[in-house]
Amino acid sequence: MSDNWWREAVIYQVYPRSFADGNGDGMGDLEGVRSRIPYLARLGVDAIWLSPFYASPQHDAGYDVSDYRAVDERFGTLEDFDAMMAAAHEAGIRIIVDLVPNHTSSEHEWFTAALAAEPGSPERARYHFRDVDPGRPEAPPNNWQSIFGGPAWTKTPDGRQWYLHLFDSSQPDLNWDNPEVHAEFESVLRFWLDRGVDGFRIDVAHGMVKADGLPDTGGDGSIEMIGTTHAPFFDQDGVHEIYRRWRPIIEQYEGDRIFVAEAWTDSPERRALYLRPDELHQAFNFDLVLAPFAAADFRKAIDAEIANNAGIGAPSTWVLSNHDVQRHVTRYGDGETGLGRARAATQLLLALPGVVYVYQGEELGLNEVLDLPDEVREDPTFHRTGGEQIGRDGCRVPLPWKTEGPSLGFGDKAPWLPQPQDWAGKSAQSQDGVQGSMLEFYRTAIALRKSHKATGLTWLEDPGENAFAFDNGALVCVTNFGQDPVSLDGYEGEVLLSSTDLQDGRLPGGATVWFEK
Repeated sequence: MSDNWWREAVIYQVYPRSFADGNGDGMGDLEGVRSRIPYLARLGVDAIWLSPFYASPQHDAGYDVSDYRAVDERFGTLEDFDAMMAAAHEAGIRIIVDLVPNHTSSEHEWFTAALAAEPGSPERARYHFRDVDPGRPEAPPNNWQSIFGGPAWTKTPDGRQWYLHLFDSSQPDLNWDNPEVHAEFESVLRFWLDRGVDGFRIDVAHGMVKADGLPDTGGDGSIEMIGTTHAPFFDQDGVHEIYRRWRPIIEQYEGDRIFVAEAWTDSPERRALYLRPDELHQAFNFDLVLAPFAAADFRKAIDAEIANNAGIGAPSTWVLSNHDVQRHVTRYGDGETGLGRARAATQLLLALPGVVYVYQGEELGLNEVLDLPDEVREDPTFHRTGGEQIGRDGCRVPLPWKTEGPSLGFGDKAPWLPQPQDWAGKSAQSQDGVQGSMLEFYRTAIALRKSHKATGLTWLEDPGENAFAFDNGALVCVTNFGQDPVSLDGYEGEVLLSSTDLQDGRLPGGATVWFEK
């Protein structure tokens, strides 16, 4: 495990509920993750980012934490966590855990103590409470709207105060002006670092600090979670002071451990501020998640990310899907078109200098499940909007591991969300060893990335109107975003990998090819 591994790693996101069910209760767990470490090792990933597995009432799939130092019984025990991490480390795979510092669960001991205490008490000072205005008892303190829909304020049971929650009402926001909050999370960091984790992905890393006075935001106060609109509760300069206190803590530990920010900002320049040498190591670049499948849009995002990060010496990060967004196979058109473009985009990302994140199941070519029955949906977005927004359950459907069985190998019984029938043909078993399958494509592409490490990026002459090419120092990558084939005349060297078969020396639409230098 070399130092600076995080500058060029392939990191695989495991969403524990939906990865593998080890105890047969229909929900994924840590034992399930441990059992699939050999699969991830063969895929070639360098690290696992593990979404929340902490004690939680699961109102928001574990992002409502009731105890930051305990494993939820649905996922196992601390001993199960240790066994899973040991297996990963033995396989040369690092473990990055999610940290949720913007809010706790409403069932966290701090919040239950706050509700039991009086207004103005030290217990309430850990959160954002505001008095109800007697003259306007139904008017919240400001116009902020929850990212999951509805007001961002809920009244306390006694009706005397409001409390702030940027997400669900079961997720009250912490007050980071309070020294107790700082001390608690510094302790939580040490707890998991002492246990051996290799880093933290920081949930809503841009959201902990709110503007002084909690002023109204523009318009009706609503804001999208997956978006770049500036707001008085997002990307406030005060968050950087938090990370300057955290960086010395993680650097006290051996093993080159890291922080990764989920930071939605209104510009690449603002995102780069999180990556200054005394703050965080990586910040997700979501520009390609938001970009259409088009050469100009991809090139603009790539140039901006590389230019901004180069100035501060931070690695670029590349991602197409995660647990919060529609799977990119579906975003790119679904069916054969979506699959082909997904291959092309993945191969392109793996040729770029920096870090690539892979969301579980994308290596199987899984699509977004759009037709889940209303009664099985769990995402609070669906319920807080009365079904107007279907939410994120469609990208969280449990993985198919086998071609048969009540959960296609996910576990011994039906999973917590139903899998489409045609996923049997997309299962890991059905693709393993099959030439041309998405799984084998990922294995090959990741292996070639490691043997042909990028040292930079130089744009070459465009081969077509909606296509581009670049030299990364180890190979030449050509991607055709258009519909018509483009000529590959002028590109020399052996073909290392093509996302689809070439046609008489031409690159088909929606495809990528790598040439050996």
